[in-house]
Amino acid sequence: MTQSLANRAVQQRRVVIENNHGEKLSGILHETGSKQLVIVCHGFQSSKERIPMVNLAAALEKEGISAFRFDFAGNGESEGSFQYGNYRREAEDLRAVVQHFRRENRVISAVIGHSKGGNVVLLYASKYNDVHTVVNISGRFNLEKGMEGRLGKDFLLRLKQHGHIDVFNRKGKFEYRVTEESLKDRLTTDIHAVCLLIQQECRVLTVHGSMDKIVPAEDASEFAKFIPNHKLHIIKGANHEYTSHQGELTSVVLDFLRENFNAEKDMPKLPLKDHSFRSRL
Repeated sequence: MTQSLANRAVQQRRVVIENNHGEKLSGILHETGSKQLVIVCHGFQSSKERIPMVNLAAALEKEGISAFRFDFAGNGESEGSFQYGNYRREAEDLRAVVQHFRRENRVISAVIGHSKGGNVVLLYASKYNDVHTVVNISGRFNLEKGMEGRLGKDFLLRLKQHGHIDVFNRKGKFEYRVTEESLKDRLTTDIHAVCLLIQQECRVLTVHGSMDKIVPAEDASEFAKFIPNHKLHIIKGANHEYTSHQGELTSVVLDFLRENFNAEKDMPKLPLKDHSFRSRL
C-alpha cells in the first residue's frame, strides 16, 4: 500500500468540483503523488474540517496515499442550501467527485464516510458498484430512528399542522428547516435494501463506538447481517466522534485498507451497473 515519501512532497490544495445541480463542492486534496485516491465523506451538519475527516486524510497521507475530503452541497464551504435528509443527493455529490478524479486518471481505491456519510458511501456502493472498498464509520441502519432527539417527540404532529419544523440550537439560533419532502427523503431511504444490493466483491468495513449516544452500536450489527462481504469492528469506549479514540479509529481503518488494497491485485474488476433500490414506503 505504501511507497517511500522520502522524495515526495506532500501538498494540500483546495479543489472545487461542480455537482450535477451546478453547485460547487469545496474540498481539500492531500496530494502525495500517488495514483490511488481515497475519498472521505462527513456526516450530518458537519464538514470536511471535523476531526475524524481531517485525521483520516492525514493518516492516509502519511501512508503515501492521496486523500480528498470535501463538503457536501449546503455544508461547510460548498454551495447550495442545507437540506434535512438528502441521502440520495449526497450520494450523487460523491458520484461527481469520483468522476472528476477519474477524468484525471486517478484510481478511486476506497470511499470512507462518517455518521450520515457512512450511509452515503453505502448508497453509492449499492448504486454504482465501481469502488471495491468501502468504510462505514458510525452510520445509522434504521433511519426511522434518531429523529426525536433533534425534532422533538411530537414532530410528526407539528409537521402536519405547520407543514414544516424549524430546528434551533441550544442558544435559540435557527439552524435548519425540516419539510414534509425532506422528512420523506429520509424515511424512504431503505438502508436494509441498500445493503442487499452491495455486491459480494465489494468489501465493507463498519466501525462503531460502543459508547455512541447518537447512533447506538446495535446498528453496526445490523449492517453485518445484510452486507455480503462485511467486517465489523467495535471500538470499546468510543463515542460518536471518537473524541478519545482517534488513534484507534485511524489504525483500524488503515489496517483494513492495507489488507484490501493488497488483495485488489488478484481481484476481477467490478461490473459497472446502476442499481436502483426499492422503498418500503
